[in-house]
Amino acid sequence: MSETLTQKLGYGPEDKLLIIHADDAGMCHSVNMSTVAAMESGVVTSASILVPCPWFPEIAEYASTHPDADFGIHLTLTSEWEHYRWGPVLPRSEVPGLVDAQGYLWKDTPDVADHITAEDAEKELRAQIQRALEFGVKPTHIDTHMGSVYSRTDLFEVYVRLAREFSLPLMVVRPSPELLERFGVAPEAFPDSFAEMMESLGFPLLDSLLALDYSQVDDPEGAYTEMIESLGPGVTQLIIHCGVEDAELKAVGDMARERDTDYKLFTSDQIRKLIDVLGISLIGWRELESVTQIAPLV
Repeated sequence: MSETLTQKLGYGPEDKLLIIHADDAGMCHSVNMSTVAAMESGVVTSASILVPCPWFPEIAEYASTHPDADFGIHLTLTSEWEHYRWGPVLPRSEVPGLVDAQGYLWKDTPDVADHITAEDAEKELRAQIQRALEFGVKPTHIDTHMGSVYSRTDLFEVYVRLAREFSLPLMVVRPSPELLERFGVAPEAFPDSFAEMMESLGFPLLDSLLALDYSQVDDPEGAYTEMIESLGPGVTQLIIHCGVEDAELKAVGDMARERDTDYKLFTSDQIRKLIDVLGISLIGWRELESVTQIAPLV
């Protein structure tokens, strides 16, 4: 029997490993500063960067001057806010299918699935990774903003191809009926051979993926506590979104309070103590990268 990811990382098969991952660094100054603070003084172990956003240079400067910090690239095909919008890294004329009538990236994932070509997506996402590298970011992995690369098979193939091209782990989770149901994914989207195929290419698969749906909870701290207390063995990623409820973040959209709550909870003593008491080991993508040997493109 082959080693599990947990065993490859030097842990026992029943150990519980947790990546606490902050999405959307680069989106705005509030998100940048709170993400950095949560990584430096909280329990956030990894984050990912939105390269097309206006505040990308600020977080890229931090990442380049803190090479041990664990940052991935948050591959971006959507621009979801009403008045705070961004376009592609490439000139719009080179990737015309990626933008709406106003010249911005499409607002949501269904629009991406309906309108873009895999060719345009691959050119743009490659340019995003290259831009991050040019700014001195040394990414530990790639993942996907709003799950857009999972919206079509050919876009997922682009995701895998770029991960192999740049020798970077990608955020992908081992499918299970419970996970697919939670995220509303049809079981046929992930054939039985999916995990075996991804592992044959050298990619580490997360055992579980968690995120809090604020529209479904009245007590975020209680919900997060229950999530952490219910962790099973293996490697779990918990996705959060940091921010400070200031004028800037309130102007961006209607998520300022939720991001502020995430930031405060994951820099709090309560969450840190809970993780310690439960014997959960915090890791990041840098640890996964260290045990990853990705099959190169031929």
